[in-house]
Amino acid sequence: MSQSVDRSKRPFVVASIVLATFMVAIEATIVATAMPRIVGELGGFTYYSWVFSAFLLAQSTTTVIYGKLSDIFGRKPILIGGILIFLFGSALAGFAWSMTSLIAFRLLQGLGAGAIQPVTMTIVGDLYKLQERAKVQGVLASVWAVSAVTGPLAGGLIVDNVSWAWIFWINLPIGVFTIIGFSLFLHESIEPRKAKIDYWGTILFSVAIVSLLVILTETDADLWILVSLAAVFVISGILFVLQERRAPEPIISIALWGQRLIATSNIATLLAGMALIGLTTILPIYVQGVLGRSPLVAGFTLTMLIVGWPLAVMLSSRFFRAFGIRTTLRVGSLMFPVGASFLLFLTPDSSPVSAGFGSFLMGFGMGLISLTSIVLVQESVDWAMRGSATASIIFSRSLGNTLGATALGAILNMGIMHFGSGDLAAKLHEVINQPSGLSSLSANPAIQLVFHSALHWSFWGVFAVAICTFATTWLIPVSPDAGRKKLPTQEEVQEAMAP
Repeated sequence: MSQSVDRSKRPFVVASIVLATFMVAIEATIVATAMPRIVGELGGFTYYSWVFSAFLLAQSTTTVIYGKLSDIFGRKPILIGGILIFLFGSALAGFAWSMTSLIAFRLLQGLGAGAIQPVTMTIVGDLYKLQERAKVQGVLASVWAVSAVTGPLAGGLIVDNVSWAWIFWINLPIGVFTIIGFSLFLHESIEPRKAKIDYWGTILFSVAIVSLLVILTETDADLWILVSLAAVFVISGILFVLQERRAPEPIISIALWGQRLIATSNIATLLAGMALIGLTTILPIYVQGVLGRSPLVAGFTLTMLIVGWPLAVMLSSRFFRAFGIRTTLRVGSLMFPVGASFLLFLTPDSSPVSAGFGSFLMGFGMGLISLTSIVLVQESVDWAMRGSATASIIFSRSLGNTLGATALGAILNMGIMHFGSGDLAAKLHEVINQPSGLSSLSANPAIQLVFHSALHWSFWGVFAVAICTFATTWLIPVSPDAGRKKLPTQEEVQEAMAP
């Protein structure tokens, strides 16, 4: 396959890539800020976390497939097809009439989003030589930083001034311009290439993860249902491992993941992803429902989370040179539980500044963990396996996001049932599932206290996962002087700056 793009037109292709990247990058934070208002109108607070889990599951399980399909059919048709699916899901999500329909449309969005990040990164590699690529990848890295700041703010402004549906519909004009840009300026001649796609591995993985997510969510289901789902999870998990051992090109290389450095790095990244997505989904609810602040203020607390992330990445070269990778990694992971501990001391009278500072520390820690993990993993394998090793880190973070959103959402629901003795839990759901939503919680201190206590269970869950992340980083084998001469490349910086 070759790209035949006039050098004068490459900036237009990059501009299209920037727009496509922005759509995916802004998705998590803009939706998290608006979700309390959405629940207030649609009801179904019990399934709050599934709005995130459905999107993340579909995105993570299709990423590898889209990458290989682009090798067979070309980047352009696969990317445009993914964008169209994403836009179709966005349009439908704006018309959602219940939480069930919103979850289904978010799943459709995720199926399309799975094509955008891997294929756009591949196009950059196709169009630019290695020595030219750093500047372009730096631009793409800045997109994630910009979206991290604008996403929460845009979500707060939209739900305060217009219908929440516009957090999804805002993707439509951006997506249309993106498709036009790729159609006009990206040209490629396709040479037939063989690529074996691990369809069975993808199906078995999806079945295993979905059954696990349902178990975590439906904790009050009948025992026989939970046992059946557990059996499905175990059987599909075993079949998945067997499939990956014999597949020519598995979505997860058992041999690769079996290496101690890669296994521990991936586990640490997965746990960090669980903690961060838990914070992203739960903190806006607390700021709006318990602290009684506006969606815009809730957005600011999330903004601090991802302001710390790129800042840590940009300072990482100095840390590597001064302290080495091992010390940088362990100090970065220590900031995770330190930041999470700020959440444990939040009360209805607390200032959102405290929540924002805790978010900043966790984001800063995640920035260091992400980059150092990528550098260590890439340096531990040969060049031929470097792509797969890097993909394993990104995949682990995505899987952690999926599991974390569901598990911590389930903890929140259990907390509501535990603290909502009598009919308080029912009253809490009744209040939340009204158009006024969380803003009316402060009118009833008893219900507000139930919500505060239940959310603190989730905060303890975030803190526990943060502690596990810190402990796991100490198991990663790396010499004290590693990284003093090996500074991160621009490619590593871009991968690490994508939350």
